[in-house]
Amino acid sequence: MGTASTMACITETLGMALPGTAAIPAIHADRLRAAEASGAQAVHLAQIDRDKQLTPKKIITPASVENALRILLAVGGSTNAIIHLTAIAGRLGIPIPLQQLNKLSDETPVLIDLKPTGDHYMEDLFKAGGLGVVLRELKPLLNLECLSVTGETLDERLQSEPAYVNREVVRSFDQPIQKMGGLVSLFGSLAPGGAILKRSAADPTLFESEGKAVVFNSLEDLANRIDDPDLEVEAHDILVLQNAGPMSDAAMPEAGYLPIPKKLAQSGVKDMIRISDARMSGTAYGTIVLHVTPEAAVGGPLSLVKNGDKIKISVKNRSIDLLVDEAELENRRQKLVSNVTTKYNRGYKKLYYETVLQADGGCDFDFLRDPSLLKNETKTGGD
Repeated sequence: MGTASTMACITETLGMALPGTAAIPAIHADRLRAAEASGAQAVHLAQIDRDKQLTPKKIITPASVENALRILLAVGGSTNAIIHLTAIAGRLGIPIPLQQLNKLSDETPVLIDLKPTGDHYMEDLFKAGGLGVVLRELKPLLNLECLSVTGETLDERLQSEPAYVNREVVRSFDQPIQKMGGLVSLFGSLAPGGAILKRSAADPTLFESEGKAVVFNSLEDLANRIDDPDLEVEAHDILVLQNAGPMSDAAMPEAGYLPIPKKLAQSGVKDMIRISDARMSGTAYGTIVLHVTPEAAVGGPLSLVKNGDKIKISVKNRSIDLLVDEAELENRRQKLVSNVTTKYNRGYKKLYYETVLQADGGCDFDFLRDPSLLKNETKTGGD
């Protein structure tokens, strides 16, 4: 379940795509038919009298955003999607606090058997009945009055669709792949603004862990040292990548899927805890904590981590903590050198680095986000 497929499911659930279009394979003739039908519907909506028009603001509501979050959790979707959905909702003044994600995740099971959570592929979901099957299983949890671009409610849509389902791909609500949702947010002294773990694609034996930090201060540092046979690292250690967030030179790439150090991989280690302020592909598997907020480049606690520091993670308690006393952290803070990029004085990159928000703001530009939300989010940018 990569990011593109995840966002297709979210878009359909929000009501901003025609029903049944999210899972159509790229090479299938139905994809062309869906494109034509989407264009025709867009023209139809544009021709409706302005006072009766079905606008995005009428479709994307707090209720439909909650539905989209539940689908994200039920499909074991990409961690990138929480950033994208936060940005989309934020432009309409709809907040998505990560605490809400945890509440919904506790209630919403993983229902589809797709990689990396399961064994199947997106085309198998299409053959199994499409996203409508998943929505039907989640019906007791969904806001059924939400509208789509067709003008019908979610309830009307589900009542009109066939009931076919392949249970090898889409499980029932009572017999899920996993009892809780695919994503979970962690908070604590290492991530005051939150961090994301895709628990549906992680090793449960690592969910309650305390380990020694092995720190890489940049992508270049990671590339240079990760396969060094002399790297001091053991399987129970925690890999930490700094300066890969939105305000870093790297500008938050999909670099959070840190490779297992060569010396450990050769000894049979398949997974270990990895932490960063970067992103990760939706197809990746591993116990990987992402989107640490505030990021290292702006002086977040992640920037203070040093080799040998103890880090404690508890998925049960939704916590992630740096076990270093506050006096020592303050001493490090006083010596900290900012890694925020300031070398651009014109053009798009200047605009980006002066206005981009942290992950809890969807990494959107601050001037595009509803002002009512900004005061509750992690400060960044050039101010």
